[in-house]
Amino acid sequence: MNKLLIKNARLINEGVIRDADVLISGDRIAKIDTVISAQNGVDVIDARDCYLMPGMIDDQVHFREPGLTHKGDFATESAAAAAGGITSFMDMPNVNPQTTTRQALADKYRIAEQRCSANYGFYLGATNRNIDEIRGLQLDEACGIKVFMGASTGDMLVDDADVLDSIFESAPLMIVTHCEHSPTIWENEAHAREQFGDDVPMSEHPRIRSANACLTSSSFAVELAQRHDALLHILHLTTAIEMGLFSPAHRSEKRITAEVCVHHLWFDESRYDELGTRIKCNPAIKTGDDRAALVKAVNEGRIDIIATDHAPHTLAEKNDSYFKAPAGLPLVQHAVLTLFDLAKRGEISYEMLVERCCHAPADIFGVKERGYAREGWYADLVIVDPSSPYRVESSNVLSKCAWSPFEGHQFSASIDTTIINGQVVYRDGALTGAVVGRRLEFGRLR
Repeated sequence: MNKLLIKNARLINEGVIRDADVLISGDRIAKIDTVISAQNGVDVIDARDCYLMPGMIDDQVHFREPGLTHKGDFATESAAAAAGGITSFMDMPNVNPQTTTRQALADKYRIAEQRCSANYGFYLGATNRNIDEIRGLQLDEACGIKVFMGASTGDMLVDDADVLDSIFESAPLMIVTHCEHSPTIWENEAHAREQFGDDVPMSEHPRIRSANACLTSSSFAVELAQRHDALLHILHLTTAIEMGLFSPAHRSEKRITAEVCVHHLWFDESRYDELGTRIKCNPAIKTGDDRAALVKAVNEGRIDIIATDHAPHTLAEKNDSYFKAPAGLPLVQHAVLTLFDLAKRGEISYEMLVERCCHAPADIFGVKERGYAREGWYADLVIVDPSSPYRVESSNVLSKCAWSPFEGHQFSASIDTTIINGQVVYRDGALTGAVVGRRLEFGRLR
C-alpha cells in the first residue's frame, strides 16, 4: 500500500486554517496532525508556504461525451479539471444521445470507466415525456435530476406545467434546475432583431437573457419546490434580484439551495466588448452590481455552492455571430485559481472558498466520504502555491477546445499538486498520467 506524507502545509478545512501534516495510506487519509514524522518508504511532499485543501467538487460540468467529443471528452476534460484542483465532477445530460433514460445513464457510466482523471457522477435529464424514468430512478444511479426550465443548448426544455408539477411531486432525488423563462427570452430576441437585424452585438446578451427572464423562472421553481416539499438546487444564478428567493440559513436547514459559477463571480458586462462570444454563456454574465450581489450572497450563505458550468466549444464555433455562436465556456482548469484571486482581493475568505466549493457540494449531494480533509476519508487533496503566479496561455490550456476566456491573465497563485484517491495526478505544472477517477457514491434521497 503506497504511503504519501504532506509536510508543513497550511490546511484550509472546516472553517479553520492551521499548520498540519497529512499522511495518506492507499486511497485514504490516515492521519492529520501538527507534526507527523517521515518513515522509511513514505514519499514526502513539502508544502511549506502553500495551502492544502480538499479537492473541489464541481456539481455542474458538460464534458461533451457521448456524441459531442470534438469539443471535449471524459479523458481530456477530467485531466484539465485535475490540473485545476477539481477532484470530482457531476456531468450534465445534454449530450448525444441525451441521458434521459436509466439505460442511457448506465451506458454513460460504462463509457467513463477507467478514462477519468477525477471522480465522476452523472445526472438524469428530464423531458416532457420521461416521468416514468424519473420515478424509477435509484439512489446509486445518478447525482440528481436535471430540469431545463428555460431554453439553452440542446432540446431538453421542460415547459409542460403538468409535467413540471409531476417531477417536483415525485422526483426521488434532488432536482437541479436551469432557470430562464423562454417566452421572455424569445420576446427579447425579437426586439433585438428589430433593432440590429442578425448583427446583434454581444453586449445585448444580458438584456436578451434578462434578469426578469431569470427571476420569472427561478421563482416558479421555488414555488413548485415549496408546494411539494421537493429537494431543489438552482444552478448558475446571475442576478441580484433573485437573491431574495434564498435563505441565508446553513445548508443543513434548507431544502432549497443555490449555486453560482466562477465566471459570474469574476466577469461582468463590461468585458463583452473585449471578449465577445468567449464569455457568451446561459444565463448571461450581467452587470457589475449583479456580480457584487452574487459575491455578497456567497458570503451570506444565500448561495451554497460555487461551481463552473464548464461547457467547451471549439473556437470555430465560438467565432460566429451572436445568434449562431453557442453558449458556454471552458473553466475547470482555472476555477480554483479564480477563487484564490477573489480571496486575495478580499472578496471572499479562503475558508469560505473551501466551504462553498468543497464542503457544501459534498453535503448537499450526499457525496460519500469526500469534500473534507478527515481521517479515514478519501484522499482527494489539492496543494495551492499562493506565491507562484500562473499565466494562462492557449499553449497551457488542457481542455480539448484549446482556449480559455482567461488567456493573458496572470493568476496570483498556481496549483502545485492534485491528489485523487491517494494518487498524485498533477504535480509541478504537469499531469502525471495517473487516471484514477472513480464513480462517486451518493447518499441523499428526496
